[in-house]
Amino acid sequence: MNAAKEKLLRLIRAQGPISIAHYMAIALTDPEFGYYMQRDPLGRDFITAPEVSQIFGELIGLFFVQAWEDRGRPDRFHLVELGPGRGTLMADVLRAAKIRPGFGEAAQIALIEASPVLRDIQAKTLAGTEATWIRDLRDVPHDAPLFLVANEFFDALPVHQFIRLNGRWRERMVSADGDVLTFAATPDPVPDSIIPIHLRDSSEGAIFEASPASQAIAGDIARRITETDGAALVIDYGHALSAIGDTFQAVRANRFFDPLSDPGEADLTCHVDFAALGAAAREAEGYLFGPEPQGSFLELLGIHARAERLRHAAPDNSAEINQAVDRLINPLQMGMLFKVMAICEDSSPGVPGFSC
Repeated sequence: MNAAKEKLLRLIRAQGPISIAHYMAIALTDPEFGYYMQRDPLGRDFITAPEVSQIFGELIGLFFVQAWEDRGRPDRFHLVELGPGRGTLMADVLRAAKIRPGFGEAAQIALIEASPVLRDIQAKTLAGTEATWIRDLRDVPHDAPLFLVANEFFDALPVHQFIRLNGRWRERMVSADGDVLTFAATPDPVPDSIIPIHLRDSSEGAIFEASPASQAIAGDIARRITETDGAALVIDYGHALSAIGDTFQAVRANRFFDPLSDPGEADLTCHVDFAALGAAAREAEGYLFGPEPQGSFLELLGIHARAERLRHAAPDNSAEINQAVDRLINPLQMGMLFKVMAICEDSSPGVPGFSC
C-alpha cells in the first residue's frame, strides 16, 4: 500500500467519509505524497497538446499576438500560464510571438505551478527567458493587462459529485471497507439548488459534478480582465453544457484505471463543465467567446497553413506532422472533446479563432 493511500485511510477512519474533491486534493497535491508533487507525468502517464506538436503552441502564440495588437500594443502586460506542464507551451508561444517586435519585451511572464518537479523542468525549458513562478493568480500585480492561458488545468481541479438516490440528491463520498477505498453517499440529501434546474429530475443513479474551485478561478480571471483588459484562453476536455455523467477518472501509463485503486500514483481528472465556468466568468462581468471545439479553433487560426510550411521546410517529417495535426483536430481524437473558451473585457475587439 502506498503512502498516499495510507494517509487517506487514516483520515477516513478518524473522521468518516470524505468528499471526492478532498480525495482529489490529497491524491494530487499533498506536499509529501501528491501525484503532481513527486514526478513529471507528461509522456509517461499522458500527453498534452503542446507535446503533440509545436504547431499548437505557435498558434496560441499568434492568438495572443493578435489580441495584443487589437488592444493597442500595450508596452507592458502580464503573460500568465496556469499549470504550465514542462514549459513547452510557453516556449512555443514566445517563439511564435517573435514575428511582432515588442511583444516579448512587453511580456511579464508568470507561471502558476504547484509542483516543484515541474517548476525545475519549466525553468530548463525556458532557460534564458525572464520568468517568475508563483502559486496563485492573486500574486500577479493589477498594474497591466492580463493575457492568460490555461491548457488542461481545470480538469485536475477538485470536483464534488452528487448522486440521485431514492428520489433525492446526495453527495458522493469516498469511504473505506477495510483497506479498500470505496464510494459512498451521504445519508442526508443536499439542497436541490446545488443541481441545475434542468437536471434535478434526472433518473435514479444519475451523477452530477460540480467544481466550486474551478468556478472561483474562472471568476477571478474574469474580474482581472474586466479591471485591466487583456484576454484569457481556457483549453480543456469537457462539455459545453452542464450535463449528467460520471467523468471522474484515473490515468496511468496512458491507460484508464479505477480512480480509487492507487491514489498518488495516477492522474485524477474530471471533464470540465464549460457552462459552469462561463457562468462564473459572466457573473464577474467577463465577456465570453466559445466554447469552440479545439479542431475548429485551430483551423480558424491557420493550422493547415502552418503545417504546410513545416512540411516544406522538413519534407522527411511530413508523415509525423500530418499525424500530429490529425490528433489535434480530428473529431475522433482531440478535435471535438477538447474545447476552447476565451474570456475578454467585452466583445470589441474580437478574438481570433472563434466563429462567433
